Amino acid sequence: MGWHPAVADRSCVEFTRDGKEFEEIYCIYPWAKKFYFPFEYTFRPAFLYDFCHTHHWVPFACVALYLAGIHYGQKYFETRPAWNLKGPMAAWNLLLSVFSFFGFIRCLPFVLHNIGTYGFEATLCNDPENSLGQSITGVWVLFFVLSKIPELFDTFFIVVHKKQLILLHWYHHASVLLASWHTLVTHSPAGIIYTTVNFGVHFVMYFYYFLMAIKCKPKWFRPQWITIAQITQMVVGTVISLWAFSLVHKEECWAKFENNSGILVMYVSYFLLFTQFFLNRFGYGINVSGTKQRNKNNKSTSKKDKAT
Repeated sequence: MGWHPAVADRSCVEFTRDGKEFEEIYCIYPWAKKFYFPFEYTFRPAFLYDFCHTHHWVPFACVALYLAGIHYGQKYFETRPAWNLKGPMAAWNLLLSVFSFFGFIRCLPFVLHNIGTYGFEATLCNDPENSLGQSITGVWVLFFVLSKIPELFDTFFIVVHKKQLILLHWYHHASVLLASWHTLVTHSPAGIIYTTVNFGVHFVMYFYYFLMAIKCKPKWFRPQWITIAQITQMVVGTVISLWAFSLVHKEECWAKFENNSGILVMYVSYFLLFTQFFLNRFGYGINVSGTKQRNKNNKSTSKKDKAT
C-alpha cells in the first residue's frame, strides 16, 4: 500500500503547491493526450481549492437558501398558474448531461489506472494529494463538487411547473452537496470513485430527461433503467464506504472515520428511498390500508420523478 510513480524513470512526476508528487494520466498514457481540450493542460484553479477549504459554511448556506426557496416558491405558486419552461429545462438537462459525460471520461481512466497499478485497497487509502494532486482529473473532481450548487436549480423547474416534489429529490440534492464538499476538504480517497460513478449515472439520467423534455425518447429507453442505475450507484457507494471503514485503522491510510460515517448513512438512506420509489412506481406500492396494489401507472418518468 502506498503511492509511487507509475513511470519508473519519474519522467511524469509533477509537484503540488505543497510539494507532493503526482502524475498526469496523459503522461503515463501518451495516447490519451489527444482527447483533452487545450485549456485542461493549463487550467489549475488554485483559488477554488483554497475557497473550498476555507469557506466550509458555503454549502450549508446554499442548502438553507435552497430549502427556503422551495418553501416560498411553492407558496408563491399556490395561487398562480404554472409556468411553461420546457425549452430551458431541456437545455439545462442537456448541459448537465454533456458536463457529466466529460467528467466521467476524465475520471474513469484515473480510477482504472489506480486500481490496476496500486490495487483496490490502496486506491481507498492513498493520499489524494499524491494520487490526484493538481492534475486534470483533480480539476474535474473539483468541478464535480462545485456543480452540486447549480444542480440545486433542478428543483426550480419542478416548483415553477407545479409538479409534485418528493422527499427523495430535495433530500438528495441537499445532502449530496454537503457530503461532496466534506469529502473534498477532508481529502477522502474514496471520493474519486463516488465522483466517477455519479458522473456516469448523471450522464445517462440527464440525457434521458433531455429526451423527455423534447419528446424524443425512444420506446426502448425505459424509465426503470434510470432508477435501477441509481439504485446500483447507491449499492456501490455503500460497499465502498464499508470497505473504506475496514481500512481506517491502517497506518498511513487516508480514509476518514467521520467522512465515511456520513457517506455510509447517506448512501444507505438513498438506497432505501430509491428502492421505495422504484417499488411504488414500477412494482407494488402500498396503499393506505396497508395492502399491496399493482402500480399500473407505468408511464415514462416525468419531471416530478427526477431524484438526482
